[in-house]
Amino acid sequence: MDYDVKDLSLAEAGKLRIEWAEKSMPVLNVIRENFKKEQPLQGLRISACLHVTSETANLMTTLKSGGASLRLAASNPLSTQDEVAAALVKYEKIPVFAIKGEDNQTYYRHLEQALAHGPQLTMDDGADLVTTVHERKRDLIKNILGGTEETTTGVIRLRSMARAGVLAYPIIAVNDAMTKHLFDNRYGTGQSSIDGILRATNILLAGLTVVVCGYGWCGRGVASRAKGAGARVIICEVDHLRALEALMDGYQVMTLKEATAEGDVFITVTGNKSVIRMEHFKRMKDGAIIANAGHFNVEIDLMALEKLASKKRKIREYVEEYQLSDGRCLYLLAEGRLINLAAAEGHPAMVMDMSFANQALSVLYLKENGKQLEKKVYPVPEKLDKDIARLKLASMRIKIDRLTPEQKKYLQEWKEGT
Repeated sequence: MDYDVKDLSLAEAGKLRIEWAEKSMPVLNVIRENFKKEQPLQGLRISACLHVTSETANLMTTLKSGGASLRLAASNPLSTQDEVAAALVKYEKIPVFAIKGEDNQTYYRHLEQALAHGPQLTMDDGADLVTTVHERKRDLIKNILGGTEETTTGVIRLRSMARAGVLAYPIIAVNDAMTKHLFDNRYGTGQSSIDGILRATNILLAGLTVVVCGYGWCGRGVASRAKGAGARVIICEVDHLRALEALMDGYQVMTLKEATAEGDVFITVTGNKSVIRMEHFKRMKDGAIIANAGHFNVEIDLMALEKLASKKRKIREYVEEYQLSDGRCLYLLAEGRLINLAAAEGHPAMVMDMSFANQALSVLYLKENGKQLEKKVYPVPEKLDKDIARLKLASMRIKIDRLTPEQKKYLQEWKEGT
């Protein structure tokens, strides 16, 4: 079997991690059992580019249970859990191409290896697999029914492709499902990003000033967790509505130029590039810590930081010290890559349960409907979204009320008033 992982001897540890995550993924487990019985994905070739974690492993085994043929590559050079990659190869016989710390050349080679079986469907987290198909592997397009996209950054890229008229097959934006972004982005990114920063630095957030760049769903989550840890939180935004919301949520709102003189910890979570750049580095306090929670390592202008520094050294596993000519030191975490997966374990399985349930059901939807869809970005069908919420509540033994016949009738009519 074709694969490229760090060390197969890590597989037993990876198997245990996968089993531990599975216990917190009841919705995906229900889907897996249905897939085993019905085999709805029999013979479907899927190429996936996702963070290779214990949660992703449970998605892979679910798809395999449904009869799919899989190949998996990492969606970030620092997000792979090497023991999980080894376990998928050794115990599940799934070809995996992912090594934590791989260089860019290896990363893109792995993407091409994930596409080597001529996929009928792509699964992406950041749209690197889709763009590889469109730019270098166009011969594969004729066989592809559609694809799914996991994260905000990827959806932005894919919508740009659709507007430009170059998107060659339909994509379901899993990220936009209510059961994904309201929970994964907010609670998952919030907790795991703070977890990554604390593991990397062992700092105490209480009493510090944390600057969060971006107040989308991920930014909301990071800000709320930093505030909960006792930090003073400043929000920097370019969108007036989000800035107003942050203000009314109780945060200080100011420009990043103003915030740089006050912040102790800076966290970017915007999906855009060069958010923190030369002009900001020059104003930061001695000892300022800089981390990125966005998908790509472009949110912090690393070249500007390198140019500004007179010395550089690695002071902890995920902490690089940049000493400036005036003696100030700035600390970059995890090479500017997404902190929650580079320095920690990513989102908890409980929240990824819903995200990956969306992935699994969207794959089935594309298999059944892909040929009829236009070449554009689609939302997850509302029924699937609601089914996942219902299953999640049921797994938590939570019951909710139902509308009475009278209430349903009232909502459908317009004549009854005061």
